[in-house]
Amino acid sequence: MTEHTPERPAARRPGPRPLVVAHRGASGYRPEHTEAAYRLALALGAEAIEPDIVATRDGELVLRHENEISGTTDVAERPEFASRRTTREIDGQRLTGWFTEDFTWAELSTLRARERLPQVRGASARFDGRYPVLRLRDLMRLLDEAPVAPGTGQPVRLVAEVKHAAYFASIGLPLDELIAAELGPWSSARPGRLIVEAFEQTVLGQLRGRGVPADYVYLLEKAGSPADLVAQYGAAALSYAGHLTDAGLARLRASGIDGISVDAALLVKAEPRGAGLPGSAWTPHGDGLATSDLVDRAHAAGLGVFTWTLRPENRFLPAPCRLGAGAATHGDWLRYFTTIMRTGLDGVFADQPDLALEARAAL
Repeated sequence: MTEHTPERPAARRPGPRPLVVAHRGASGYRPEHTEAAYRLALALGAEAIEPDIVATRDGELVLRHENEISGTTDVAERPEFASRRTTREIDGQRLTGWFTEDFTWAELSTLRARERLPQVRGASARFDGRYPVLRLRDLMRLLDEAPVAPGTGQPVRLVAEVKHAAYFASIGLPLDELIAAELGPWSSARPGRLIVEAFEQTVLGQLRGRGVPADYVYLLEKAGSPADLVAQYGAAALSYAGHLTDAGLARLRASGIDGISVDAALLVKAEPRGAGLPGSAWTPHGDGLATSDLVDRAHAAGLGVFTWTLRPENRFLPAPCRLGAGAATHGDWLRYFTTIMRTGLDGVFADQPDLALEARAAL
């Protein structure tokens, strides 16, 4: 990985900005992490594809939003796996269901995917039961076969999200080792195409230490603290908010992090009280929305900035952009998307990549 100067934040690439990343494929139209969702995202012009990576009992890397899979597969309806239902504590949260680490790949490959948000995305739910679970290597094959992205003229990039690395390491499935073995050679042969992201900085450092060529992006929530730091420091763990101060951003860049990826509500939200007053981080736009100074501060520290997740349904929009009362109704997504993009950030994750591309064209 090359060195970057603060004047050119890391994780940026030549071409239109922001980069449009298909979030788990075209997951607004097909069940997420399926071949259909990935192929549709490519057909719609996505410039990067983001999978979530977890592991099976026998060390296969599979693509699921979480290692608990009752909400995204038909496992709960499969009597042969009924005895696998159990309760686990994952990153401090107690969950009951079925977990990828209790299955071999041969077993998981028999499951079929389901829409994760059926109340919001009934059209996608019509495809429930059609598509199998995929492995990371299956997506890598699709990317190798894909044409260049129309908007950039470059090969479609892979944004690999590592999920629950500290937990998987604790049960003898070190994701850094497994991912390095699979993604390292792929990335070495395809310079500039890999971004690795995680909510845990530890695994990013481990993968970087293993020599995986990539841009490394740290995912940051609105509240709470990273699971790996909580495991190490308990209540004294540095919070996500602590990483987003000027000093925190500078520390991230100094540690080898190339960019940050944040909840969209940290960049744009309904205008808060005091926005625009001295000392406020928020600038009002006169239309009920306000933008924060986070992108400018991160760029000043030499970090690229991504945000998640652009979705058009009212349920996911700030109040000034909602239209009608239905949670599944599309609101004024164009205003919201373009307001986010005008902050100058470097990439957006979108469930409907075609809508994100339309918003970028409208800037």
